[in-house]
Amino acid sequence: MEFRPEKKLGFGLMRLPQNDPTNAADIDMEQLKQMVDLFMEKGFTYFDTAWMYNGFASESAAREALVDRYPRESFTLATKLHAGFVQSEEDRDKVFNAQLEKTGAGYFDYYLIHGIEENMLPTYEKYDCFGWLLEKKAQGLVKHAGFSYHDSPELLDELLTKYPEMEFVQLQINYLDWESKWIQSRACYEVAEKHGKPVIVMEPVKGGTLAKVPAPVKKMFEDYDSTMSVPSWAIRFAASLPNVMMVLSGMSSLEQMQDNLGYMQDFKPLTEEEKQMCFKAAEMINNQIAVPCTACHYCTEGCPMHICIPEFFSIYNEDMREDLEEKGWTINFTNYEILSGKFNKASACIACGQCEGVCPQHLPIIQYLKDVAKHYEH
Repeated sequence: MEFRPEKKLGFGLMRLPQNDPTNAADIDMEQLKQMVDLFMEKGFTYFDTAWMYNGFASESAAREALVDRYPRESFTLATKLHAGFVQSEEDRDKVFNAQLEKTGAGYFDYYLIHGIEENMLPTYEKYDCFGWLLEKKAQGLVKHAGFSYHDSPELLDELLTKYPEMEFVQLQINYLDWESKWIQSRACYEVAEKHGKPVIVMEPVKGGTLAKVPAPVKKMFEDYDSTMSVPSWAIRFAASLPNVMMVLSGMSSLEQMQDNLGYMQDFKPLTEEEKQMCFKAAEMINNQIAVPCTACHYCTEGCPMHICIPEFFSIYNEDMREDLEEKGWTINFTNYEILSGKFNKASACIACGQCEGVCPQHLPIIQYLKDVAKHYEH
């Protein structure tokens, strides 16, 4: 597939600005329109959405903020089919047709089989989703066919061998996960490179983890170049990889958009010294992070106890970086009570395993919720 855009930054419509922080579907449309306008004005054109993003409201938001306001040929739109919504061959078209209606796009420039991992693959193969996607391409409803992926490099190698018609692969790549034994960013990237498949990067900032790094990491970056923001190191790391054609950033405010555009407008790849600093940062962060959650919220969609899992992990991570013996109490104890009033407490978990079954990071969520409960509910 020949696609090497000069602008490597894509707008991930996954963590959009919200009017109500407890309702992902309540999107701040005016701010989103400002973000889309600035993105387009600076010459960036790639937008990535999916059926369930932002409480199933992302695709409709894409229509209101982008499709209805710009000529169709002026932007690139990607969306996805997720196994969780496919229980028959008819479901494939049911979702696809609803996506066409929600976005009003007429066609999709990029369409992905979503989040492939070993336990989802049987569904995709049972209902021939790969062949179905190629039919959509033949009909002109999809311009480029590919998939996003969360599993081992070995399985990725099998898939790209079995389905060579897939034109690209979307991978989780960031400097924290580059050598992770769970995510295996580097190894998966190398498999895609071996098969000659360009890579779209998701989670370059790991759900915000690499935007809010420990103080020593922040100081290291700022001492080297005070003009570069902390998250810029993460996005530039991913964009510097030769086989990466696009880096998606899930921007949730105009401020984040302005920062990203600032250094991606005239993108300069990392030097070898800068790359090594990223690896040093990963080592320092790994020594402090308690729960490596990316806040994708896949776990919450089907939680029978209505527990706000990513939010609990976020405040827990903040506290684990504090000297709690010295402080004894942090504002996150209050934040936990507020969240528990709107959702259920961590201790309400019934260990059904639904969350662990869909977690792209393969986290032991049940145990982590026990840790959260022990910390905040004693």
